[in-house]
Amino acid sequence: MATFRKKTDVRRITYLGLLFALAVVLSYLESLVQLPGLPPGVKLGLSNIVTMYCLFFMGAQNAFVLAVLKAFSVFITRGVTAAALSLAGGLLSLLVMLLLLRLKRLDLSYTAVSIGGAVFHNAGQLLVACLITATPVTFFYFPVLLFSGVCMGVVTGVLLRTVLPAMERVLPRKREN
Repeated sequence: MATFRKKTDVRRITYLGLLFALAVVLSYLESLVQLPGLPPGVKLGLSNIVTMYCLFFMGAQNAFVLAVLKAFSVFITRGVTAAALSLAGGLLSLLVMLLLLRLKRLDLSYTAVSIGGAVFHNAGQLLVACLITATPVTFFYFPVLLFSGVCMGVVTGVLLRTVLPAMERVLPRKREN
């Protein structure tokens, strides 16, 4: 029994490492491209596709580990403020997506859960920005972030659905929630 558990842990850690590497690469690639017409601070959130995959198919605990690892990576590469924004947005986003998934009777699509996650990711970052700047002025930016969260949530939800066939060849697709 102990051998089976050890083998499972190694597999889980390996998958998490692959997902973390993919999230870091997607985040880096996204930082290289500023899409024309997007307001300042608005990004596609490509690395969130990886977090959603982890949540949907590897469980909440693994997704939270991935979100913390992503924030630590941001800390190393971009500093404390960016890491605080990443951590707050990532954790709040995960909590909301987990809540939406737990509401089984709603039977929400990946895209609907993604929209909820994206909107609350922006809200978490906005709350931290307000704390850092010690001013509520940043809340005036909330309508822009709300709209962009819905739009980018649709994009990431559709992208997740599109890449699932390729992902299932590499990683397990067993739901653990």
